[in-house]
Amino acid sequence: MRANAVSRRAMSRFVILLGGELAPTRRLSAMLEGSRIIAADSGMRHASLLGVTPELWVGDFDSVDAAMRNAFAYVPTREFPPEKDKTDGELAIDHALEEGATALVLAGAFGGERADHAHLHLTQVVRLCEMGVPTLVTSGNQEGRHLAAGVQHEFDYAPGTIFSILLFEPLSGLTVEGARWPLDHVEVEFGSSLTLSNYVADRLAIRLEKGRAMLVAHLNDEETA
Repeated sequence: MRANAVSRRAMSRFVILLGGELAPTRRLSAMLEGSRIIAADSGMRHASLLGVTPELWVGDFDSVDAAMRNAFAYVPTREFPPEKDKTDGELAIDHALEEGATALVLAGAFGGERADHAHLHLTQVVRLCEMGVPTLVTSGNQEGRHLAAGVQHEFDYAPGTIFSILLFEPLSGLTVEGARWPLDHVEVEFGSSLTLSNYVADRLAIRLEKGRAMLVAHLNDEETA
């Protein structure tokens, strides 16, 4: 087997370029370093912005015009019919998993024209993390991370960083330390706004005993430069 083939198999982190908002930042560039990259449909437009060449372009290409197809004609494609039961992003994720991905970054997962797709990306993070595949969603300016129950989560966000905890079900035993408004072993009802718009004060640490949730951090200028 050729050395470059061995190297590609050893690289287990994949970045999936999705069609939402994406800003080139130093933090995102660090995630791209050493990662394999797959573009999902219109997410290919971010490739030039980030200065990367995806190894594969996946989708039904219903959101791609002729100019974009021509501009990236050199990228191998995996095309699907529009009448399918998975989004282009999910198809790209499936391919990454088939290739042995052990960690994923969903870049361009926030914003965009489809709120339903943005919501799906957040729930996919929870599903993938529960499958044992660490997954992060990012727009460059904000990022989301799964909060597994029964685990102490610590983050390196700078003081003043705005963060929220998004609930996918009620939470039990939520503790937040290192925040302007700490919480100590509280119960949070589904649909509550208690966990929105907090600020990092020191080293942020979060723990919950039961429930599904995600941390979304709105990165400041120092972190995104």
